[in-house]
Amino acid sequence: MASARWNPSTLPDLRDQSFLVTGSNAGLGYFASEQLARAGAHVILSGRNPRRLSSARSTLISRVPGADVESLMIDTSKAGSIRSAAATLRTRGPLDGVLLNAGIVHPPKERKTTTDGDELVLATNALGHYALAGELLVTLAKSAGRMVWLGSVSTVISPYDPVDPELTENYTPWRAYVQSKVVTTALGLEADRRLRDRGVPVDSVVVHPGYAIGGRTPALPGVNQPTHLTRFIGSLQTPIAESKEIAARVLVRALIDSGIPGGQFWGPRYTLRGDPRRVRVPRINRNIERNARIWEECEKLTRMRWPFGPASTY
Repeated sequence: MASARWNPSTLPDLRDQSFLVTGSNAGLGYFASEQLARAGAHVILSGRNPRRLSSARSTLISRVPGADVESLMIDTSKAGSIRSAAATLRTRGPLDGVLLNAGIVHPPKERKTTTDGDELVLATNALGHYALAGELLVTLAKSAGRMVWLGSVSTVISPYDPVDPELTENYTPWRAYVQSKVVTTALGLEADRRLRDRGVPVDSVVVHPGYAIGGRTPALPGVNQPTHLTRFIGSLQTPIAESKEIAARVLVRALIDSGIPGGQFWGPRYTLRGDPRRVRVPRINRNIERNARIWEECEKLTRMRWPFGPASTY
C-alpha cells in the first residue's frame, strides 16, 4: 500500500529510470520534471514551442546541476507530431513512465479546430494523449511501466457528459475545458481496465492537481514570471490555493510510487490543496459504460486502436 505522506525531497533513487513528461516547459509539467531530475531520473522534456522548451531545459539544469535531461518536440494537437515523436522515442531505449500533462488551461473564446479537424482543446488535452500513450504502449510494457493522466477537479464542479465531444454545438471555453478533462479521466480509467483484461503489464493512473496557480509559484526565468498583480491575486487565494511546484507532487507520486496500483484516482488531501492521497473518482467517470463509450469515440476520432496483446508478447 502507498503510505499517506509523501516528501519530494526524499524520493527514491531514480537513476536507472526514464520518464517522458508532456508540457514540460511550464507549470506542473516543469516542476514534475524538476522533481524527477533531482531524484536522478532521465527526463525527456517535451513541448510544442522550441524556444520555451529550450528555456525550461536551461532553467532546470541551472537549478539541478548535472540533471540528466533531454528535449523532444511534441505537439499533442497534431497527429503527425505525435507519430514522429513516438517513432523517435521507440529508438531511445526503455521508458518507465509517461506523464500525460500537456494541455490548454485557458481555451479560446470561440471554437477552433486543429489541422486534423478536431476541436482544439479536446485534441490537445485528450485525443493527443490517447494517441501518444497508444503509440508508446509496447515500449512501456517492456519496462512494466505506467502512464499518468491529468484530470481536473472541474469535472466535479461541472460534470458535463461529452455526448458531443467535439462541441460542434454549444461551445463555451469552460465547457471545452471540462469536457476534455472528463474525456481524459475516462481514458485513464478505461485504459487500466483494458490493460488488466488483456494482461498488459502497464499501469494507468489518473490524478488531479487541485487548485494550483502561478501567483503562488516561484518565479523562474522562462517558466513562471508572474506580474505584481498576479502575485497579489495569488496572495488573496492563499487559503484555497497552492503553488504549482507543490501541486506537482501528486503527479510525481502517481508516476513513481509502485504502491499505487493502476485504476486509482489521486489528488490533494483537501481537494484543492494538500498532500497527495487517493481520492474518489468524480461521479461523472464512475460509469463504466460511459467510460467505454468515450474510449470508443476516441478510437474513431483518432482513427487509432491501441496495440493490446497478451503479456507474453511484450
